[in-house]
Amino acid sequence: MTWLFLSIILDFGFIQFFKLGHRRGYYAPVVVTVNYLTVALSIAIYLIVTDAWIFPTGAIYTGLATGTVFISSMLLMNYGLTIAPVGSVLTAFRMSIIVPIGLGIYLWGEPMASTQFIGLLFALIALALMTSNATSTTQIKGLKAFGLLALICFWQGLSHTCLRSVHYNGLDAMDLQILLVVGATSGLMGCAVIAFKKHRPQKPAIKLGIFIGLYNAGALCVIMTALSHLPGTLFFPALGCSVVLLDNLFAHFYWKEHLARPAIVGVGIAIISLSLVI
Repeated sequence: MTWLFLSIILDFGFIQFFKLGHRRGYYAPVVVTVNYLTVALSIAIYLIVTDAWIFPTGAIYTGLATGTVFISSMLLMNYGLTIAPVGSVLTAFRMSIIVPIGLGIYLWGEPMASTQFIGLLFALIALALMTSNATSTTQIKGLKAFGLLALICFWQGLSHTCLRSVHYNGLDAMDLQILLVVGATSGLMGCAVIAFKKHRPQKPAIKLGIFIGLYNAGALCVIMTALSHLPGTLFFPALGCSVVLLDNLFAHFYWKEHLARPAIVGVGIAIISLSLVI
């Protein structure tokens, strides 16, 4: 369980660093892009030094697909943070562990208890309630907010599913190679987005991106190691249940975001739904 505990702490910190960049006004695509380029570079150096520069075709394809989903998911989440309450966005982001559980049943025949199905229904209710936290600084609400949170939830869930597919594709021994391709793919696509937006990267955003990238390289390795020791049906729900609580407590006590009562109820139901799928 040590790997699971470390995964929870590192995954929680990863998102908070991005929120810090948002609060300081850093351009999110720059931070995200530099983060992934740093991940790729740091792992590349390690593979070269350890003479492990070997990339099977399966590892390359898996890395390309995962990297594409990763960068689009992170950009979508950061966009959500600019127009919706942080607690609701981060909770939807964390509830995404429901997606790999559902896809795991469909794609790989993983078992599902009746309580897990009830948890999935509760998750939809929680998403609807969390959109009710509309304040004067919230740009969207109602069905638009529900759609945004649902999309964030589903797209990040695909990221989890891509990581889980590594095991079913028999690529557990290629974790680092896959993460390198993931980082390079995400970083290059992020560069394309920045160029399209014609945004000039600023040094503070680049420095934060490098710091997060070094942090993320270690965090991803820990998560991949945890997945090699624990079943996904245990890892993803435990990670989601723990981090969603930390996210919202941090949003309330540190970021000083006050949630409306329906939204608080939605967060509570989200935690219950995640506990039911364990």
